[in-house]
Amino acid sequence: MSIKLIALDLDGTTINNDRVISERNRRALQKAADRGVNIVIATGRPYCALPKDVFELDAVRYVLTSNGASITDLKEKKTFYENCISAYATEKAVELLRQHPYVCECIVGGIAYIDGDYFREVERTGYSSRDAGYILGTRKPVDDIYGFMLEHKGHIENINVNFEDISEKPAMREKMLMLPETTITSSFLHNLEIGGATTSKAEALIQMGRLLGVEPEEMMAVGDSPNDMAMLSVCGLPVAVGNALDEVKAIARYIAPTNHEDGVADAVEKFVLGETE
Repeated sequence: MSIKLIALDLDGTTINNDRVISERNRRALQKAADRGVNIVIATGRPYCALPKDVFELDAVRYVLTSNGASITDLKEKKTFYENCISAYATEKAVELLRQHPYVCECIVGGIAYIDGDYFREVERTGYSSRDAGYILGTRKPVDDIYGFMLEHKGHIENINVNFEDISEKPAMREKMLMLPETTITSSFLHNLEIGGATTSKAEALIQMGRLLGVEPEEMMAVGDSPNDMAMLSVCGLPVAVGNALDEVKAIARYIAPTNHEDGVADAVEKFVLGETE
């Protein structure tokens, strides 16, 4: 069966180590789009943190953000699907997170909000265990992040919990798995993410398929991280890039080169365009 939709993770997959979408990736995606294939970005990033490269790709019309909590039509500049954390689940998450010193963020309406004290510390020192420039450029500080979450309960796309010491992550994950009406996943080694009961890239992709008349077996998905696994599992052709975690590679039908070696283009050329070296 031919591929009618390509779903692409961004960080560690479509974006290379220079934090751009390579020319080879751009060419392959445009060729696929010219053949009528739908190109969809499926990322853990909130809408506000999408890189400019995405908006420069004429091939891309739809973006799934916050791990599938939101779908936006770039052409119409309209968000037409949301799958947020319930009010009750938000209350329980805040109750748990208040007991721990981790830096937390939440996504509301495509905008990422972060603890104000942490933001100002990064602003003052220029230091973060993550990318300081990315934090300062994509996050909005609020003085009481937990109070903000409660004020916006029922409208939160994602809660992101960051660990300075990743050895603390497994124990916290076990606690978070006990939260009601939530999904727990991770985009990076240093974080855990709380989503709604049915929030995932996979669920959002199924919704996209219904809109576009594409069955899951007619989709190819490419990813590298745990938050990509549900998406890969529902697609007819799951692809992992060479730098993906072993657990992601284990469910892939094809292992492409790494994100810095144009793994996305390799898979598109091989399975969609029929091009071989």
